[in-house]
Formats: sequence, structure tokens, C-alpha cells
Amino acid sequence: MTNTRSPAGSAGLLAGGVALATLPFWVGDFYQLHLAQLIGVYWILIVGLNLVVGFTGQLSIGHVGLLAIGAYTFAFLAGTHELNPLFAIAIAGVIGGLCGLLLGLPSLRLPGFYFAMTTMAFSLIVTELTLAQDEITGGGIGLAVPGVSAPFDTPDGLYWLILIVGGLVTWLTWNVSRCMWGRSLIAIRDSEITAMAVGISLFRAKLIVFVFSGVTAGVAGALFASLQSYITPDTFVFELGLFFFVCIIIGGRGSILGPFIGTIILTALPELVAPLAKLGNFFYGLTLLAVVLLIPEGLQRLFEVLAEKLRPRRIESHVVTPDLTRLAAAIREGQSR
Repeated sequence: MTNTRSPAGSAGLLAGGVALATLPFWVGDFYQLHLAQLIGVYWILIVGLNLVVGFTGQLSIGHVGLLAIGAYTFAFLAGTHELNPLFAIAIAGVIGGLCGLLLGLPSLRLPGFYFAMTTMAFSLIVTELTLAQDEITGGGIGLAVPGVSAPFDTPDGLYWLILIVGGLVTWLTWNVSRCMWGRSLIAIRDSEITAMAVGISLFRAKLIVFVFSGVTAGVAGALFASLQSYITPDTFVFELGLFFFVCIIIGGRGSILGPFIGTIILTALPELVAPLAKLGNFFYGLTLLAVVLLIPEGLQRLFEVLAEKLRPRRIESHVVTPDLTRLAAAIREGQSR
């Protein structure tokens, strides 16, 4: 596959990477750094969920349940049993993937609406279990969560850990999206009948990406718990699952950059309208309505249109030179007849 990325695009990616890597050095205050950490944690979950929603077209709105499982797994292992926090993060990812497997096996065979209801029911069940199993989860009181071990035991260190994990899962997702297997996911989203006709195993593809999204949700839950330092069942409300879903829809399905921009905007939006905090859901709804009506394909498409308009157009002239030898032969053949 040839690389069609323009020098300007490569320079933009390099500048963005440098800005993210050096953010702790130029950020304004600790709260802004905390907001950047939160965006990174959300993105770790959303980048996996994007394969399910954006590429495969499955309406999963209950990933907050997998986030809660990862968070409580980390709190239980690293806090209650004093396991190494980095090892506990890895186990939280494994548990999240296992729960994704157990949830996906029966539910991924259902049509879209019923699958969405199944994931919603799953998240509600997880909330009830965290309330009932107070000897493990602390019940309604919750659990204190330890920080991550050195060298990530500082705010800057935690940010870089989130950046490393986020960069890794983004790289994995990007590689999946640009290969033939990623094209098969888009084919499933656009037309399952056509995908089956060309030999794509629908259930197998859906299950693999759903398990992967469970792993990323589990890891994100562990990092989220460490970032919050204290978790309760009220931390993982159902609206948070809708938030993850909306970030993908606003950003644009079938892309990587779009949902990332959507995550940044929707996470920072409550802070931009802090004096109107009670109207936070109103601004979420207004943003979603505006994007759906004005840019149905998401913010990714808006940036593509702007890039096309700003890109200098090349005027190429194609001069077709006639083949005089063949022309003369054809004339002689016609005359001989």
C-alpha cells in the first residue's frame, strides 16, 4: 500500500504528538492537566468502542458497565490486596475483555436495537452488583483507590502513562482500520447481506472487536479509578455510557480523528459552560442536534472538506499523442479493401 499522506499532514501529526508529549510542561495549572488526563482515559475506552460502533455499526450504549468492572477490579487488587498497580491495570484489561466475551456471545446475534438494550441492561446490572457486593466493592460507600506506582506516581507521570496506553491502542485501532479486516468491518456496518455474500463471518468479526473494546474499557476503568482516587456506584451512571456513544457519533463513524475530536469537545464542554452547569445536558443535546442536522457524517467530514478547500489544486494537462503508425496502417488497410 502506498503512502498518500501529504507533507503537511505528516507535519501536523508530528506537531500534535510533540504537543501531547510536552503538555505537562506548558499546561496552565493542575486542573487543566487533570482534564487532559480525563480526556485521555475516556479516549482509551472510546477508541475501542469506535471499532464496535463506528466501524461495525453495533449500537453499544452500555460500555460504562465495562468501565466500572475495570475500575473496581483495579481498586480491589491494587487497594485491598496491594497488588502492583501496573499489574492490576493489565488484569483489569483481561477481566474487561472476558466480560466483553461473555456479554457478546449471546447478545451479538441480536438485531441492532435489541443489542443496544442488552448492553444497557448489562450496565444497570453491574451498577446493582456493585451496590450489593459491599464486601468487595464497598457498596454505596465505595472504595479508596491507590495511585499508580513509580515512575508514574506523580500527576505528570500518570499523564504520560495514559498517553502511552492511549497511543498504543490508537495505533492498534488505526492499523486495524486501514487493513482489509478493517474494510470488512465497514462492509458489515453498511450491509450485512453483502458482507456475508463475500464470505465475511459476521459473528466472529463482531465478537473480536467487542472483546477488544472490553479490554480497552477495562484498562480505561483502572486508569479512571486511579485518577479519581475514590469510586462509588454513582461514579458510573448510565449517562456516561451515552456520553461515549455520542462522542463517536459527533466525531464521525468510520474514522479515528473524528471521535478523538468529539471526545475533547464533549469532555471540555462542561468546563467551558461552567456557570451554566445545570444546563450541561442541554448543551450536549444541542451539540448532537447541530452535528446531526448540519454535518451528518460527523466532524471528521468537516475537517476533510476544509482540508480540500485549503489544499492547492494541481492543474494537470493530459495531451494524447496519436499513434501515427497504427493510423497509417489502418488507412492503408481501408484503401486496399
